[in-house]
Amino acid sequence: MLEKHTLQKLKDKKNLLAFSGGGDSTALFFLLIKNHIPFDIAIVNYGVREQSKEEVLYSKELAKTHNLKCHVFNAVKFEKNFEARAREIRYDFFEELIKTYGYENLITAHHLGDRFEWMLMQFCKGAGCAEIAGMQVEDNRGFYTLIRPLLHLDKQELLAYLHANKSKYFEDESNLNEDIKRNSFRHNYSLPLLEKYLSGIKKSFEYLDEDRNSLIQELEINIIGEFAYFENSQNSRTNIYTIDKYLKLKGYMLSAKERELLKSEETAVVGRKYVVNQNSDFVFIAPFTNAVMSKEFKEEMRILKIEPKLRPYLYKNQELFIKIKELLSRG
Repeated sequence: MLEKHTLQKLKDKKNLLAFSGGGDSTALFFLLIKNHIPFDIAIVNYGVREQSKEEVLYSKELAKTHNLKCHVFNAVKFEKNFEARAREIRYDFFEELIKTYGYENLITAHHLGDRFEWMLMQFCKGAGCAEIAGMQVEDNRGFYTLIRPLLHLDKQELLAYLHANKSKYFEDESNLNEDIKRNSFRHNYSLPLLEKYLSGIKKSFEYLDEDRNSLIQELEINIIGEFAYFENSQNSRTNIYTIDKYLKLKGYMLSAKERELLKSEETAVVGRKYVVNQNSDFVFIAPFTNAVMSKEFKEEMRILKIEPKLRPYLYKNQELFIKIKELLSRG
């Protein structure tokens, strides 16, 4: 069921599987075992469901049976902005493990249904081909690569695999809550369409990926703490796609209005949190902040022609400023 080119990316590498005990990640667990892919697992217990204790125990049991490490994080309980906050906690945990243990790939169990839901949500709020193509099998995130081996498979195909092998898995009751936007799209739109038009939807994503690859150039994003930059591609669609990609990593989603703003303005503040500056050579992204700066620093910034809204963050981070000054002098 897993594609050969994806297995090649995982073979003989140090891999970490994001595990939950649900059908998707459990199916992926056993498929990785079947294909002799080396990996460890990581699970987050948010403490909001009684069943989560059983899921953690199951994770530890599977890891012990197959001689794997099982990393567990017990999150402090929270209620506001649960989906976004849970994602932030989850990826902070995974990335800390990646740094500590030297994992090369993070494997997630996102499947065709997840991708289709995302496509519909983006399409309904205003998006182009690159955005609605959505999740990719391989996503370079700097110090690791995110791999999604199940994007070509539907949830029902995964469940059929589990049932055929009599494999235990858990159902997360929160997936039935249609107050959550993604769940609403899933139950009312994506699932009915996938049931009727699965093969056509799979083929459409193949075409979308081809179109996206011809439209968008993959750029290397350099990250220094909370600051990021990449070379200006001189292509607005590629630049905005790359900006959007980075901000998603930070848990922020650009709105359609902000995308339009980035097309017309060299510098923009998005979400009142980030400054995005697109000069002729580079695109810089920094937290939006204020600072009382010295006259000498202001003058040096003026000579270097550094965007005023970037200056407070650079003033507070002098080592970063030295690196940016060297970068601009080379440009």
